[in-house]
Amino acid sequence: MTDFRNFKLVGYVVFGRGCFSQLDGILAARRQGEAPVVFLVDHFFRDKPAFLSRIPARGRDRVLFADVTHEPTTALVDGLRDQVRSECGQVSGVVGIGGGSTMDLAKAVSLMLTNPGSSAEYQGWDLVKRPGVYKVAVPTLSGTGAEVSRTAVLIGPTKKLGLNSDFTPFDQIVLDPDLVAGVPAEQRFYTGMDCYIHCIESLQGSFLNAFSRSYGEKALELCRQVFLEKGGWDGDSDERLMMASYAGGMSIAYSQVGVAHAVSYGLGYMLKIHHGIGNCIVFDQLEEFYPEGVRDFHRMLEKHRIQLPRGVTRGLDAAQVERMLDVSLGMAPLWQNALGPDWQRKMTRERLRALFARL
Repeated sequence: MTDFRNFKLVGYVVFGRGCFSQLDGILAARRQGEAPVVFLVDHFFRDKPAFLSRIPARGRDRVLFADVTHEPTTALVDGLRDQVRSECGQVSGVVGIGGGSTMDLAKAVSLMLTNPGSSAEYQGWDLVKRPGVYKVAVPTLSGTGAEVSRTAVLIGPTKKLGLNSDFTPFDQIVLDPDLVAGVPAEQRFYTGMDCYIHCIESLQGSFLNAFSRSYGEKALELCRQVFLEKGGWDGDSDERLMMASYAGGMSIAYSQVGVAHAVSYGLGYMLKIHHGIGNCIVFDQLEEFYPEGVRDFHRMLEKHRIQLPRGVTRGLDAAQVERMLDVSLGMAPLWQNALGPDWQRKMTRERLRALFARL
């Protein structure tokens, strides 16, 4: 008998322009006496008083700014966990407000408030054993799917890998398209391409089924509307891309990503390149795996006048390249989805080394 995967989804979703104003009421029902809520906020908003004044902090609540200049690390998660324990004691919940890195931080801190040891010990699949504290996502960028995924991607001492577990998804997400208005064009492109690329990978993967296909096809359609068909950026684009991010994240919940993400994990670990940019640098070179998707991607680059970084691996020494290969080849489920159960025969170390040399 087939053992079908029984996976956990986000508990509650609210969507619509202005729905951020409902966060106070949502949190009110979850507050535990005087135990504070911790708001982890992207450091981009540190000097945005108008936005900060809208955060519904009450009583002993804390607003902590997350520096996501670089991708989140296990050391950062452990430090934030220790700070929250020291300054707040027991908390009613954690709210992540920002892009994918901030939301991953919020998920990870929530889990580490209830699980012992370092977050580095939980990098992998189904290693987390206890539910975290109540957690909410408020995305201010669209594309990563972090708001719905079962992983919190972190760079650890030896690898870049997520805390993948049924305890990782958020209990509540607040999808307000008004919050993504005014995002710089380049940043919007790179986060949007994360969604586009993981839809291409999901839809062409060996793990594909009707569930993941239904979400992936819709997300891909929305991405193409936003980045190829529409003449300019407007509020409608914000709504479409926010829903593409949600649907794209749902697509990979029952499937998996592929070559671009597997290679990007190695690139991100070694060079600390942000995930969206790293995916684009890699995907640009993957026409042999995803020919139609890469051709459309090149059209998107041209239409939105994006200049990709080139030659990023040129200065690495032999030891660094080998470590990058180790990290990338360690992403077995991604390679299996992309290339099948015999993926190790198809993606040899030498072939992957040649791919990294082109980046």
